[in-house]
Amino acid sequence: MKRYSLLLLLPIFFTGCVNERGVSLKYYNNCEEYYDVQGYYHKKCDKNIFDYADITNALESNQNPTRGSVR
Repeated sequence: MKRYSLLLLLPIFFTGCVNERGVSLKYYNNCEEYYDVQGYYHKKCDKNIFDYADITNALESNQNPTRGSVR
């Protein structure tokens, strides 16, 4: 019973750390957004524990192997 309660409570503790870019130590990102002199837009954000883009890239590489399979 203790295992099941731990499994149910564990995701609740980490829901505050999920933001639109991934999972981080803070709920809100401290992103610095600015335009430089030439008019280009820049956005610098804090480092996340992992980003959703990293997860999708890892899953895509597993689905499309670089080497062909031997049959």
